[in-house]
Amino acid sequence: MAAEGDGGVPTAATPRAAVADDLVVDEALVRTLLAEQLPHLQDLPLRPVEHAGNDHHMLRLGDDLCVRLPAAPHAVPQTAKEQVWLPLLGPRLPLPVPAVRGVGRPSPRFPAPWTVLGWLAGQPAAVVGVEDPVALAEDLAAFLVALRGVDPTGGPRPGPHSAFRGAPLDQGDDEVRALLYRLHGRERDRATGLWGDALEARATDEPCWFHGDVSTHNLLVRDGRLVAVVDLGLAGVGDPACDTVLLWTRLHGAARDAYREGLALDEATWARGRGWALWKALVMLTNRPPGQAELARHVLDELFAGV
Repeated sequence: MAAEGDGGVPTAATPRAAVADDLVVDEALVRTLLAEQLPHLQDLPLRPVEHAGNDHHMLRLGDDLCVRLPAAPHAVPQTAKEQVWLPLLGPRLPLPVPAVRGVGRPSPRFPAPWTVLGWLAGQPAAVVGVEDPVALAEDLAAFLVALRGVDPTGGPRPGPHSAFRGAPLDQGDDEVRALLYRLHGRERDRATGLWGDALEARATDEPCWFHGDVSTHNLLVRDGRLVAVVDLGLAGVGDPACDTVLLWTRLHGAARDAYREGLALDEATWARGRGWALWKALVMLTNRPPGQAELARHVLDELFAGV
């Protein structure tokens, strides 16, 4: 399985403790935490998880479990939120999401919540690829439609816990206006117009559940098919436009058509989705990690092809 008290998350599930940058999270620490809080699991074998993402540490626990701990302060409320909402969302979705099997509390040894999750077999689509991208697009769209249909009452509204995914786009207007100067000439004009259109396309539907990080890193495949969706740390109740971005990052041709048709969103939501995609691309355009600048350029090319 791969990965990567505001906004309506119950106060009791939102500790204020931060995770120190220099805190070493290793097998010894996790073993101690298990012994202190979940002793019935302490003797199961532990081993590292490949492709665990950046925001959380993950260790495989036995054959059927894994331990997930926030790796940075901004991930702490994500962990608390998942502990509350994954048990409620999971039974209502057509594909598996991580199931909470044990809840760890903040302690002197680790000053943040942590979770034992059920292990989901599969590999990230970003790593192993997809044999049938149309089927993946259809299955993912059906998952997101089902997620949107879950009762949003009391759900976490957008905020820092969701990196403001699901919030109105105008909360990022100042940042995007500054980032537009990374482009020049006709590209900047196109991007400026696209962003303006996105801001004007106001949401009129009631807030609903969104995933917030629909990335091929968070889509598990097995035998060529989508089998699970992971990392709901950015999920919340708000505008689902942020979940459209995969259309421009990874989908092409018939798969793109299937995703667009399957999501069944109005044109205003797609316009806001283009705004989210533009924002993400502008941020990544000068990033140093391998592949990010190239992906940003790809997204911009795809967005501008329709302008």
